[in-house]
This record gives sequence, C-alpha cells and structure tokens, in this order.
Amino acid sequence: MASGDLPSAVAGEIFVSLRLHAKKIGKGWAYGDGLAYAVPELPSGRESFSPDASYYVGPHPKNRMRFIEGAPTFAVEVRGENDYGRAADKEIAAKRADYFVAGTLVVWDVDPLAETITAFLASAPAQPIVYRRGETADAEPAVPGWRIAVNDIFDV
Repeated sequence: MASGDLPSAVAGEIFVSLRLHAKKIGKGWAYGDGLAYAVPELPSGRESFSPDASYYVGPHPKNRMRFIEGAPTFAVEVRGENDYGRAADKEIAAKRADYFVAGTLVVWDVDPLAETITAFLASAPAQPIVYRRGETADAEPAVPGWRIAVNDIFDV
C-alpha cells in the first residue's frame, strides 16, 4: 500500500543509510519500499513481506526480476496514517511475529509521529528497545556495525 510524505521520507533516510553501510562493508543488500520477499506459507497464511526498508544477506534469485526467496535479515516497518490504534497495533504485532517465524532477526517499528524507533529482536521479541531523538539506533545482530542517529531519520 502506498504511504504518505512523512512515512516515505523516513523510510528513505533509513534505506540510504543501510545502502551506504552495505556497500562500505561489502556484505548484504539494502532495499527500499516495493521489494517483495517470498516465504513458504506461514501458519498465519502469509506468503510474502514487503517492508518499507530492509537489509538482506542471502542469494539473489536466479531471475533478478523475481521476488527474493526468503525473509529479510532486517525489516523496517514505518507507520502510516492508518497504522495507529488498538487494531493496528495488533496487526503490526502479528506481522512482526510472522517476520520472526520466517527468519528475520530484527524488526523496527518506526513511528514518525512519536519520532521513535522500537527495535524487536527475534532472540527476545518481548523485550523491545526504544530509541528516541538524541540517541543512536542499531539493528544488531542483523546489520553488524550499522548505526544511525535517530535525529537523522526524523529530520526530513
């Protein structure tokens, strides 16, 4: 689904930083919105993901015009205007659980209105880490060595 100005700008800042990091270390690929990851059908019925930004360590499909087979290593979900409230929170939590079942190591829930990044790790999904302005966020262990200032994400 298409998103608005602020969520798109925020996702773009994260993608650009991830891309520069991937090129610098020569490992993995960063993707912006629009890429699909195909996964075997999950218990929820989900068969794909299309995060707002992502990082992937794994093989490209033989036909590079196709979806990537497998889950992103790191997924970023930026909240849009319809992603608030109790029902939205339940949907986001269910999607995050699906990411972890599929093999994603870290999922960020980025809130452009609150200007927070909540990081969830597959190894401790019930212990989120919240990053705020003035702090530096990371996606360890999914993206080793990558850091981004929270202010840089939201100063768009």
